Amino acid sequence: MNDPLGPLLVIVDGANVVGSRPDGWWRDRRGAAERLRDRLAAEGLPGQDAAVEIVLVVEGAARGVESVPGVRVESAPGSGDDRIVELAAEHPGRPRLVVTADRELRRRVTELGAEVAGPRAVLG
Repeated sequence: MNDPLGPLLVIVDGANVVGSRPDGWWRDRRGAAERLRDRLAAEGLPGQDAAVEIVLVVEGAARGVESVPGVRVESAPGSGDDRIVELAAEHPGRPRLVVTADRELRRRVTELGAEVAGPRAVLG
């Protein structure tokens, strides 16, 4: 049965997820965000068989990364965390999962009823 509120909305904190692995991302933040976007587009949310809508939020030097089929990219005009909270707040009642390890962001989005998971949820 389809959820009338839409599929699970997965909001990925791009800076936090990219920064969770010391693979040289700091030398090319935009490239690192593009690699994460491409991985999300190819693999979706591991372990999730149902449809999902994936939104990757980028900020700073990663702004301007383009959306691709399967992943909508949102360039935060200011704080990425604030944009993530706005996205979570725009969909009350809809199932939402925010992927981040940021404790303060986790607190803010759980107050809105969103679930949270760490970067391993998308990195494996």
